[in-house]
Amino acid sequence: MAKLEFQTEVNQLLQLIIHSLYSHQEIFLRELVSNASDALDKLKYLTLTEEPYKSLAFEPRIDLDLDEDKRTLTISDTGIGMNQEDLVAHLGTIARSGTKNFLSSLSGDAKRDSNLIGQFGVGFYSAFMVADKVEVISRKAGEETAWKWTSDGKTGFEIEEAERAVPGTTVTLFFNDEGKDYANSYKLREIIKKYSNHIAFPIFLTADKSDWDEEEKKSVKKRSTEQINSASAMWKRSKTELKDEDYKELYKTISGDWEEPLFWFHTKAEGTMEYTTLFYVPAKAPMDMYQADYKPGVKLYVKRVFITDDSKELMPGYLRFLRGIIDSEDLPLNVSREILQQNKILSNIRTASVKKVLAELKTVADTKPEDYLKFIEQYNRPMKEGLYGDFANREALLDLVRVKSTKADGFTSLADVKSRMQEGQKGIYYIMGGASSVLRTSPLLEIYKKKDIEVIIFDDEIDEIVFTGIEKYQDIELKAVNKTSTGEDLKDESAPDKSEDLKPLLEKIKGVLGDAVKDVRASVRLADSPSCIVSDEDEPSMKMQQMLRAMGQTQFPSMKPVLEINPDHEIVKKLEAATDDALINDASWLLLEQALLIEGVPVENPGLFVQRLNRVLSRAV
Repeated sequence: MAKLEFQTEVNQLLQLIIHSLYSHQEIFLRELVSNASDALDKLKYLTLTEEPYKSLAFEPRIDLDLDEDKRTLTISDTGIGMNQEDLVAHLGTIARSGTKNFLSSLSGDAKRDSNLIGQFGVGFYSAFMVADKVEVISRKAGEETAWKWTSDGKTGFEIEEAERAVPGTTVTLFFNDEGKDYANSYKLREIIKKYSNHIAFPIFLTADKSDWDEEEKKSVKKRSTEQINSASAMWKRSKTELKDEDYKELYKTISGDWEEPLFWFHTKAEGTMEYTTLFYVPAKAPMDMYQADYKPGVKLYVKRVFITDDSKELMPGYLRFLRGIIDSEDLPLNVSREILQQNKILSNIRTASVKKVLAELKTVADTKPEDYLKFIEQYNRPMKEGLYGDFANREALLDLVRVKSTKADGFTSLADVKSRMQEGQKGIYYIMGGASSVLRTSPLLEIYKKKDIEVIIFDDEIDEIVFTGIEKYQDIELKAVNKTSTGEDLKDESAPDKSEDLKPLLEKIKGVLGDAVKDVRASVRLADSPSCIVSDEDEPSMKMQQMLRAMGQTQFPSMKPVLEINPDHEIVKKLEAATDDALINDASWLLLEQALLIEGVPVENPGLFVQRLNRVLSRAV
């Protein structure tokens, strides 16, 4: 018998699960049945596709055996099984790197945290919420030796050789005082119905059942076995046969989520390709959605045979929040999991499925705006990622993403922004590069407010990467307000050109600032502020340059801003009349530096900035 210690993270995990999630103990059964189902899926696939396993007598089933008197529950399957190495790897360590993030993702909310157990693949350990001892006997398919794993869930575990007649795994729980309520057949049936009714394999419960004995004239307990789940591939049934509750049950089975989904899309395609898809949108974004090793949420089946749930090729990355099933009638059962992305049939299914999901989301947006707002609150950012990478569906995605603007409370659509355009307006305008509160007070917006023109507020870091590459929405140009070219849109042809009169001051300021700016020019976009900075059309903004440098991208040359001066501002008029070179020097730098600061770009030398400010203040007081 070998005695081994748990990996450090497992010890931490056990303590958190046992002590933090006691109010949601029933998930132990959901997780153990889900593990058994996964083991059956894996062996079923092998018996259909790989020669050494085709001769195995495979009878897929999951058995629960309850002994109420001894307070034990045994969960057995006839699946792939585990050998000694597998038991150590799967039950003694946390192999998946993202799982370690489980420890830092716990919020203290028991309901929310219990959902994470399924998402992070650490469900087996939930058994220790209800048991003070767990035994696992497993025999791997194709091997003769079985192994027994035993632990009290405290410091470590023991492994020794054992006996098992057929491949598969048996987990025995010895219920503690907290788990004694689960030594009840009615409660077990209830939990299976709630979470595991649509698992595609039969689940049997063996337990004592009270029957009336006519001869004895009393109720006697008899041992009985009955199937307690429907074991149907529900997604293959017609939508007209299914109720909302059926969909919600299956969702909880495949996702491990406590909450009901926001909505779901069930499609059956026939013709040149035959396949069924059922996709769910979770009410809350998966916790690992922004991690590189996120777990995909879509399972691939072929003719109801599970193939994989670990391929990031089944759906594009920006739809990684989807949970659900793709079941193809045309893919070969032995399709290589490694080259799924090169399979033409699957590629066509994926292409059609993405279009269908986006079309269904558009229907929700049009018919159930309140539900769609809940979707946007969770998934607006990944949908924007699609704009960057999915060129084929860019138009559909532009209609689905939501934006903030100077004329909307909360989110609005680009279609609504377009509908509010003024007659003669030359484009849809936007500002980006910082927090919404900062952008809304930017001097760059002053002329738009004055003319009552709506401006989109792009305040997400991803916006500058995504929308600078999008030139049009439908037939309307998207124009950044911080580009020199947009100034031409705002010119009032009937108003006098003040740039010529301002030219002497502009040249003085340019002389003072030198290489710190690309140019100094008169502005037509300012109403109340004395200055602002803009960029040439093909250059990244100052904020974007700052972000790229923070990401370590220093290979591009530093771009200089264009400083625009408001000819009508009192400060500028006083500078035109000023003869004090020292004052003009300080004021020129302050006009640039305040324009940088209001755009969220730090000044290069804060010490010099403060000295200049103090000199100007001393003149004013």
